[in-house]
Amino acid sequence: MTESTHNLVDSAASADASARKATLWQQLLRNPSVLIGASILALMVMMSLLAPVLGTMDPSEINPAWRNKHPGFEHLKTFADGSEAQWSYRLGTDTLGRDTYSRVIYGAQVSLAVGLIVAVLSIAIGLTIGLVSGYIRWLDAIVMRVMDGLMAIPGILLAIALVSLSSAGLGTVILAITIPEIPRVVRLVRAIVLSIREEPYVEAAISVGTSLPLILIRHVLPNTIAPLIVQGTYICASAILVEAILSFLGVGIPPEIPTWGNIMAEGRVLFRLFPHNILYPGIFLAITVLAVNMLGDGLRDTLDPRMRERI
Repeated sequence: MTESTHNLVDSAASADASARKATLWQQLLRNPSVLIGASILALMVMMSLLAPVLGTMDPSEINPAWRNKHPGFEHLKTFADGSEAQWSYRLGTDTLGRDTYSRVIYGAQVSLAVGLIVAVLSIAIGLTIGLVSGYIRWLDAIVMRVMDGLMAIPGILLAIALVSLSSAGLGTVILAITIPEIPRVVRLVRAIVLSIREEPYVEAAISVGTSLPLILIRHVLPNTIAPLIVQGTYICASAILVEAILSFLGVGIPPEIPTWGNIMAEGRVLFRLFPHNILYPGIFLAITVLAVNMLGDGLRDTLDPRMRERI
């Protein structure tokens, strides 16, 4: 085959790949679940990033004189320089007189960060273990028994146990939520590797002496990207919920750091009299988890060829 023929083949392959990418983007933009989920999630991310601007006051500022005020409560506030201004608590105050609105806005930072970090860590670790386990047969039995043991323990109980063994903090909570998610990623990647390693192009690569790392990176890894993107959205939603549960139970992030979970935990004692301290963070939590799950469903419908055929 001449050089010009090679160039024509490469150009055709590149054009075909570009056309597939364009078609995929068009399908994503036409999927209502992707559009709605991504839009709501983008708004939540922007809200968390702009918390210093959107928040009306320091979320940790305690004012015992204005405890448990209902949404819309206003009072005359005196500042350090002697000036006065009419101050409004848009979503009321909690049992310590802290502004619920500011705490909910700042709480989005921690909740979204936990979801994103847990998803990235669990996928990175699970992908590495799953690739090696699925391809090296003698190692597969050992690794999968360990994964089965971890999956036999309910994730929330394992997270509570891990947090209880060490001091409470953001890093501890992220680690405690990540560990139960790793086996699910490992099983997903392993299943993909088991089906791919018998393909003719993988056997051809082995026959010409291609090294194992190169086979995994060049031939196996690209086939795991789409399923892992979808799995990552579900892990993110699950991590946000588990963090809220841990904080609600008092074994998660310390109360001085506002998260949706510990805001609700502090408001549960007087829920019947002042429901706003649970209602508003609960609404933000539910909307965020719903948006992430909608995004995951839309990505699954678009990236999975079998689902595309049904649409």
